[in-house]
Amino acid sequence: MSVTVRVPAKVNVQLAVGPARPDGFHDLANVFLAVSLYDRVTATRAESLRVTCEGPDAGQVPLDRTNLAARAAELLAARYGIAPDVHLHIAKDIPVAGGMAGGSADGAGALLACDALWGTGASRAELLDICAELGSDVPFSLVGGAALGTGRGEHLTELPLGGTFHWVFAVADGGLSTPAVYAEFDRLTPTAPAPAASPGLLDALRTGDTTALAGALANDLQPAALSLRPSLADTLAAGTAAGALAGIVSGSGPTTAFLVKDAEAARSVAAALVASGTCRTARTATSPAPGARIVPA
Repeated sequence: MSVTVRVPAKVNVQLAVGPARPDGFHDLANVFLAVSLYDRVTATRAESLRVTCEGPDAGQVPLDRTNLAARAAELLAARYGIAPDVHLHIAKDIPVAGGMAGGSADGAGALLACDALWGTGASRAELLDICAELGSDVPFSLVGGAALGTGRGEHLTELPLGGTFHWVFAVADGGLSTPAVYAEFDRLTPTAPAPAASPGLLDALRTGDTTALAGALANDLQPAALSLRPSLADTLAAGTAAGALAGIVSGSGPTTAFLVKDAEAARSVAAALVASGTCRTARTATSPAPGARIVPA
């Protein structure tokens, strides 16, 4: 028996970052949108825990127990006193190490798949608790849609959405280390204010106003990402020159996200970005997208 779960990527339409806490994390006001790029995680009974992966950049995905999918299986099994004997196969379509929570998505997907495979019957609250233990972005991968993440991003308040938003994601060569980006943020911003969600941005999401959302996009980590990878400025310039309403570094980068008017504009901007030579590839997607969901057999 196998269980397959489809789980989405995310874009941060606002990432407000506070000063470093004593535990090394930062308080955030993190407005997540799930987008229609998906990984699939299939859990199959096995004699021991193992992870395999296919898809773009699969060679960059760790297949040992540092993979969040493996850790999710171990945490769920430990809670219910069972052995984490499962083969987890990840079919990647979310850019790897791109600031779009691909690893977090795989953790949430594996958790939901193992819960169904093993019949543990964990409640939604239990699953979210394990997600928070796995990482700051993992709870949102389970929930999907739109949400405000506070604390280090793990405390979620779901947000109303009034329409569909169209995106282009420019995928860079190589990744950026999230801890390195936060360290650079601390260097550049020694007195960061307390983070707060933008009322104007939340209102743009609620009403489905693409133009207003474009004007409100904000990422406090963007200066740090640009400091570590100056070439991202060329990608941002190419996307806006091609007609995007706004561009932003996605999370800690190095993927850049461009909000566009409609599907036709998305295709045009994606083609222009690829032609510009400032990114490795460009992907189109829409939001919102559902969170982790079991795929019917």
